[in-house]
Amino acid sequence: MTPQDASRRTEAVCRLAPIVPVLVVEDVAQAVPLAEALVAGGLPALEVTLRTPAALEVIAAMAQVPGGVVGAGTLLTPDDVAAAKAAGASFGVSPGATDALLNAAEAEGLPLLPGAATASEAMRLFERGYAVLKFFPAQAAGGVAFLKSLASPLPGIRFCPTGGVSPANADDYLSLPNVLCAGGSWVAPKDKLAAGDWAGIEALARDAAGLRR
Repeated sequence: MTPQDASRRTEAVCRLAPIVPVLVVEDVAQAVPLAEALVAGGLPALEVTLRTPAALEVIAAMAQVPGGVVGAGTLLTPDDVAAAKAAGASFGVSPGATDALLNAAEAEGLPLLPGAATASEAMRLFERGYAVLKFFPAQAAGGVAFLKSLASPLPGIRFCPTGGVSPANADDYLSLPNVLCAGGSWVAPKDKLAAGDWAGIEALARDAAGLRR
C-alpha cells in the first residue's frame, strides 16, 4: 500500500464521524457491547489502543460488529502493525512516526494515521505521501491555535487532533478547516465501562456524533 492510498483510506475513516473514540479496554467481554453502543450512537470508527493485554482480542471481537470500523491505536513497532492487522484492524494509529513503522504499515497494507506534533514532522510525512495525520498530543503541543496556524502554510494536510480533546474544546478543533475529526476518550469513560452502562455510552456517543464539522 502506498502512503497516498493509506491517506485516502484514513481520510474516509476520519470522515465517518466527527469523533473517533479512543478506547482502553481491559476486558474482552466488554468489546462487543461497547462497540455496539458506540456504533448505535453514531460513532462507527473505533480506535482500540494497544495498551492492555486484551487489546488484540478486543479488536478481533469488535471487528465482527456490524457497522463498525475498528482500528488499532498506539502502534509503535513493526510487530505492533503485524499483530493489529492479524487481529482484524482496518486501520492503524500511531502517536508519532518512524521509518520502520511506516515501512511496516505499507508492507502490511494497513492504512496508517501517523502522528505529528510539529510543522517539520508534518512536512516530512507529507513529503512521503501522508496527507492525513494525527496531531498528538493536541493540547500539550499547542492546541487549536497551533493547528490554526498550520492551515495556511500547509494547505494539503488534514489532521485528527487527539490528546486533551474534550466536550469543552471539541467544537473549537472541529471548526478548523484543516481538521477532519478528533480523537476522544470521554465517550467511553472508565466508570461506565466498569458498570456496563451501554445506554449511557450510547448517549455520550450520540452527543459526540452531533458535533459540527
